[in-house]
Amino acid sequence: MTERQVDHSQIRTNQAFTIGLLALAFVVDLPALAGFVGIVLLISAVLPPLGLFSRVYRHVLRPAGLVRPDVIADNPEPHRFAQLVGGTFVTVGALLLAAGLSGGWAPVGIVIVLASLNLFAGWCAGCTMYYWLNRLGVPGFGRSRIEVSR
Repeated sequence: MTERQVDHSQIRTNQAFTIGLLALAFVVDLPALAGFVGIVLLISAVLPPLGLFSRVYRHVLRPAGLVRPDVIADNPEPHRFAQLVGGTFVTVGALLLAAGLSGGWAPVGIVIVLASLNLFAGWCAGCTMYYWLNRLGVPGFGRSRIEVSR
């Protein structure tokens, strides 16, 4: 089996956009912006080449030298699962806000906190969930953890 590679700079760029835009949506009380971020995360999880934040990284930030690649041995599936979970939380939160329920900011806030933990501390809650489900033998979670040395 060939070693799989993931560019963690691309993942960190996704997290930075997610955190920044969701925090802005909360501060200016703009649920539509939160909904936009939720849709971007869902698209990124299901169709990674179409992910807007990843495209900005690949076509703008990296070519301009603003962000350097950080490619390491890793599985992309746990990161996509994390985006799917985050996108689901944000989209549900935006739908609750659209229905007039201010509690919709709670799932958005959870995503801000968890994305911040990943960006600043390097711990991915969604990845951890993915690997737990893998160890439990849940179908669809077939990739086991790759030991990464930096």
